[in-house]
Amino acid sequence: MSSRKLQVVSPVPADIDIANSVVPLHISEIAKDLNLNPDHYDLYGKYKAKVLLSVIDEVKEGQDGYYVVVGGITPTPLGEGKSTTTVGLCQALGAYLDKKVVTTLRQPSQGPTFGIKGGAAGGGYSQLNIIKTKPEDLTPEEVNKFARLDIDPDSITWRRVMDVNDRFLRKITVGQGPDEKGMTRETGFDISVASEIMATLEGTPVLVHAGPFANIAHGNSSIVADKIALKLVGPGGYVVTEAGFGSDIGTEKFMNIKCRYSGLKPQCAIIVATIRALKMHGGGPQVTAGRPLDQAYITENVALVEAGCVNLARHIVNTKAYGVNVVVAVNKFSTDTDAEVAAVKNAALGAGAFDAVLCTHHAHGGKGAVDLGIAVQKACESATQPLKFLYPLDISIKEKIEAIARSYGASGVAYSEQAEKQIEMYTKQGFSGLPICMAKTQYSFSDNASAKGAPTGFVLPIRDVRGSIGAGFIYPLVGTMSTMPGLPTRPCFYDIDLDTETGRVKGLS
Repeated sequence: MSSRKLQVVSPVPADIDIANSVVPLHISEIAKDLNLNPDHYDLYGKYKAKVLLSVIDEVKEGQDGYYVVVGGITPTPLGEGKSTTTVGLCQALGAYLDKKVVTTLRQPSQGPTFGIKGGAAGGGYSQLNIIKTKPEDLTPEEVNKFARLDIDPDSITWRRVMDVNDRFLRKITVGQGPDEKGMTRETGFDISVASEIMATLEGTPVLVHAGPFANIAHGNSSIVADKIALKLVGPGGYVVTEAGFGSDIGTEKFMNIKCRYSGLKPQCAIIVATIRALKMHGGGPQVTAGRPLDQAYITENVALVEAGCVNLARHIVNTKAYGVNVVVAVNKFSTDTDAEVAAVKNAALGAGAFDAVLCTHHAHGGKGAVDLGIAVQKACESATQPLKFLYPLDISIKEKIEAIARSYGASGVAYSEQAEKQIEMYTKQGFSGLPICMAKTQYSFSDNASAKGAPTGFVLPIRDVRGSIGAGFIYPLVGTMSTMPGLPTRPCFYDIDLDTETGRVKGLS
């Protein structure tokens, strides 16, 4: 195996400094570990490759490995480390527990990366070893694969998309240039983020394919990547995939949309929790990206943590209802105390979690997630229940929406006139049998981002209902949810730059 153990230092350096300190393995070495030969992929430089779709036909007769999904509690605006936990777990399984493992992730979006997160591909000693390909490193054959598509613009019926935040592009008029010959039309942009094989810092393989957001789309990587990965790892191996944001959004859509279409069943679901987020849900002060944390978040307060565990408990109960074993991963920060961690573990087990484990993968790489890896192994090996969906497909669009709303804690649903009109239209067109993909704030179970903890008794407002018919789902817009986010007052890209002498990126978190 090409996996290797990292030599970590303390304090933990910046993510970009860690990434630059690790000499990446040639992607052919990573591919060889998965029994992929050069006929199975196209190289894109030295450190990533595009896996050919034909691979799925070659491996389809093989047996699957274990399937694990990583979700989380309702996050703060800073994120709680789901990607970091996903990568750390896979490094632990591969580099320390000698298991065959593949991580399947979405492509990080420039919107959150340049806006708030600054990386979005894990962090610390648990991150993807992403090396940007320089144009001069591409072979002539690779360059020739970039082709201009001959598409009639009038045949494009969906809105444009781009991978950055820009509120002024929510509604635009195009075709006003002198060369457009008066072909103006009104349109707008949505935010959206392609299949690549990469590796983590410790050399475990990663398939990065597709990049839908979880708050406005289904928030999961592709089915084809998961299916290929499950065959490549085989019996006793592990495929770990991440579902975006909290389990009320990403994991719910993973189960009710992705697994319904794929026919795959996960044996284990991980819920990532932090002391910081639980304190917020327990009544702590507001957490704002770019501002220092209040003292409440960096000093011991067990009572505040215990109060916030109502949020964790609801995520556990909701996720267990799908018939999977739930493991809680407590992503440790340096200011967390033993008493606070113990409170989370007790609350998790009391709510029905299979296990609850402290993780230090950000500071220690795979070594810091070994206990999590062992817990996941046990959870997968003891899984016996069939997959249970939250709702059947043969009920009405409204009944499906209301089933999801009840899982949030809502007492009812209120539909706008526009939503009623759209539901009627999609029903008449024969699309009422599609699953539902709620577009909702990630910061609360409700439509109100400031309603923390586990709110109940609220009425969920549906202002519009749209269809992604080709993708296979209907998506209601909850409250004021926008499909094109805006940037914060001081975006991260102010601190991101390129060192023109070394060609390295500076300023990523």
